[in-house]
Amino acid sequence: MREEPSCKICERSWPLSNYYIGDLGLTHAYLFDDQFFAGWTVLILKDHRTELFELTQEARGKLIEEISRVGESLTKIFDVRKINSELLGNQVPHMHWHVIPRLKSDPDPLKPAWCVSHEPVQLTASLLEERLSLIRGALGIS
Repeated sequence: MREEPSCKICERSWPLSNYYIGDLGLTHAYLFDDQFFAGWTVLILKDHRTELFELTQEARGKLIEEISRVGESLTKIFDVRKINSELLGNQVPHMHWHVIPRLKSDPDPLKPAWCVSHEPVQLTASLLEERLSLIRGALGIS
C-alpha cells in the first residue's frame, strides 16, 4: 500500500493563521506569506482533495466562482494588469488556488509569478492587518 505524503494544510502548519482572510464557502482565503505581488491570495479547499475531477460538477462551479470573486476584489483594490489563477499542488498535495495580482508595475509581466526573481516581501503586522482589512472589505467579509 502506498503511503500518502503528509499534508501541511490538514496539519494546519500552512498557511499562516494570522494571514487568514475569511471563509468563502468551499474554501478558506489567506494572504500568501510572500507579498511581492501585492494581494497574492491562496484559496484552500476545506476538504482534502488533490484534483479537480475529484469534485462534483456543482462544487467545481462554486470553486470557480470563489476564485473569480477573489480576483475581481483584488482588481478593485490594486493597480492590476492581469490576474493569474493557478492550481498546482506539487509541493502541497491539497487543492489550493493561488490568485495572483500582476500589477502594472510588475518587473517581468510575461513570466509566471514563480519565475520572477525577487526578494520575498514580508508585511509588518500593521501592513498585514491593513491589507487583510482591504481584502475583507472588498469581499464583503466582516
